[in-house]
Amino acid sequence: MNFFQAIFLGLVQALTEYLPVSSSAHIRIVGDLMLGGDPGAAFTAIIQIGTELAVLLYFRHDIWNILKSWCLCLAGKEGKDRASRFGAHNKDARLGWYIIIATIPILIAGVLFQSVIETTLRNLWITVAMLFIFGIILWIVDDKSRQVKTLDDINTKDAIWFGIGQMLALIPGVSRSGGTITFGRAMGYRRDAAVRAAFLMAIPAVFGAGILEAVKAIKDVNADAMFPGWGATIAATVVAFVVGYIVIIGFLKFVSTYSYKAFAIYRIALAVIVAILLLCGVLSPMEGIPVAGNA
Repeated sequence: MNFFQAIFLGLVQALTEYLPVSSSAHIRIVGDLMLGGDPGAAFTAIIQIGTELAVLLYFRHDIWNILKSWCLCLAGKEGKDRASRFGAHNKDARLGWYIIIATIPILIAGVLFQSVIETTLRNLWITVAMLFIFGIILWIVDDKSRQVKTLDDINTKDAIWFGIGQMLALIPGVSRSGGTITFGRAMGYRRDAAVRAAFLMAIPAVFGAGILEAVKAIKDVNADAMFPGWGATIAATVVAFVVGYIVIIGFLKFVSTYSYKAFAIYRIALAVIVAILLLCGVLSPMEGIPVAGNA
């Protein structure tokens, strides 16, 4: 991978990370077309941190209010009883607990099925199926569901369902934001509320996992033939951060006015194109992916 290829992949990461189109699918597909294989664990993990830093910057006030309220309530500043400590009188503290609850499913599934996630589930045919199926589901759910709930209406049950939607994103092609948004819209959350929930609930799992994966991958970076070098990787990460921040602003404005129909159509079209490329032999379903048990 050369400098310009690295920058381009950083741009792809930024443009697709927050949209319900699956960034992992795009990195996998573009990597195969441009490099003839997977871009590499180290590079991918590091540029993902760039996009997550953009989320932290954009939602810095929300994150600060949630963390501050959560800590103060837990310490008994708003009451010594159990209900008060768990945010009964503070919506930001409650949201903090709901984010924790929504993170649990993806953590459990990630630990239990790590080997399968890193091998079998990265088959491009599975990615094609998930792009297509969840594109249709997103289209139908967004079109038929009401827009009545905001983040102030979230409860434990809803947090669990949000978490399940996020957990499904461990399968490439589902999309973390897409899975969370789809479940949110199915529960009647407004489009903008579903997006904000997707972003906030992704922070603990994605940022934590990204750092761990980056540390693990960096140890083996010398053995990674695809790694473009630190200069190119840092430049790509900066691109992912800057462009990602702009995409967040644009996406939130878009969903305040329009539906998710365009994203659903894009997913379906991409699935068809990738399927054709696979059938024609242009793409290989498991190129560069380790076999289960040897990961």
